[in-house]
Amino acid sequence: MKTAELHSLFLTCRSACTDTRTIQTDDIFFALKGDNFNGNTYASKALEAGAKFAVIDEASAHTSQHTILVENVLQTLQELASFHRNYLGIPIVALTGSNGKTTTKELINAVLSQKYSTTATKGNLNNHIGVPLTLLSMNKTTEIGIVEMGANHLKEIAFSCHIAKPDYGYITNFGKAHLEGFGGVERVIKGKSEMYQYLTNHGKTIFVNAHDPIQIEKTKQAKIYTFGKSDHKVDVGVNYIDAQPFVSCAYHNYAIQSHLIGDYNFNNIAAAITIGHYFKVDDSAIKTAIESYIPTNNRSQIITKASHKIILDAYNANPTSMRAALLNLEKQEGTKIAILGDMFELGKDAHKEHTEIVKLATALEIDKIYFIGENFNNVQEYSEKLTLYPSFEAFQAKNPNLDFLNATILIKGSRGMALERVLDLF
Repeated sequence: MKTAELHSLFLTCRSACTDTRTIQTDDIFFALKGDNFNGNTYASKALEAGAKFAVIDEASAHTSQHTILVENVLQTLQELASFHRNYLGIPIVALTGSNGKTTTKELINAVLSQKYSTTATKGNLNNHIGVPLTLLSMNKTTEIGIVEMGANHLKEIAFSCHIAKPDYGYITNFGKAHLEGFGGVERVIKGKSEMYQYLTNHGKTIFVNAHDPIQIEKTKQAKIYTFGKSDHKVDVGVNYIDAQPFVSCAYHNYAIQSHLIGDYNFNNIAAAITIGHYFKVDDSAIKTAIESYIPTNNRSQIITKASHKIILDAYNANPTSMRAALLNLEKQEGTKIAILGDMFELGKDAHKEHTEIVKLATALEIDKIYFIGENFNNVQEYSEKLTLYPSFEAFQAKNPNLDFLNATILIKGSRGMALERVLDLF
């Protein structure tokens, strides 16, 4: 079936779905395959659950006129998404980066939705499957699309741009994330900069942090729109005020108080303000959007339990974000506790990077530090402030009931560590 024909059928459906557990009436189901699953075996179940069509790539699953047999389901999903993006013809804002992608995406969406009907990536569905599903979630009511793009190897951002064809782009930063897949920081920069290459080659606009020398260097030939301190030569001036306890900043005649902790979130806020300014969102509406946004899903959440102020940042971690979180913790008042879990996807750099975090953490004015995970447990250099546990289970066994009087507690680790489980111990 040609993409245009499939698109006509797609337009009669409610939405695209790849999981039979979330099927709703009149969805179109894409039977994707993975190392441990084969969606073709669930095609009949999807139709029984209410799907209007099931797109399959195995003849044995072709059981009715509602199953659509194609050569490759994943490729079909991606081609359909790109076709749908062209069909809608709306402006697409894309973003990537080593840290802060999802928070920045949520802030941009909060700001732009003050004036426009927007559709943004849900959660962190930002890979070769998530980007197509995001595009297919947009419809004729969508005025601006916001697409988050993630990557753990070269050419992945380039491929996402090929599908989404963004008109605008922003890279949050370049840091030590997914070092195992990329093969080093320089290749991280190269991989993320694939977005710059696409936008530059197509004459599109890039939003740039004027105080990031790498961003400035990489966009010298591009059409850029900059932000930074108001006393610099930038298109939008945003000034940092403080981050005690939440990040606040000044924009035009407004002081904006966010619900985000850590001065590392300032650039995320400034980028959202800048993009809102570019799209002519009213200043007061920008202020309302930033001040109304409350982080969720274990991302820089502030949770109060008894006398404890808990900074729950357990969605993900890499050396760059871990360092920023620890420096922010040191600035807090009163007793400071760090409960840190392993950082994943660091490859051959894992031992070196975990050692560096241990050295940093023990050098800071933090009262008690707990390190959880095999990588941290393998670090031999530590002080009396350090307590090591090879696993969460080992930590839980020794600390079934945590209690610190009037303490600020940072909980941070990679997603696989699931350190939000620590909350149950208070």
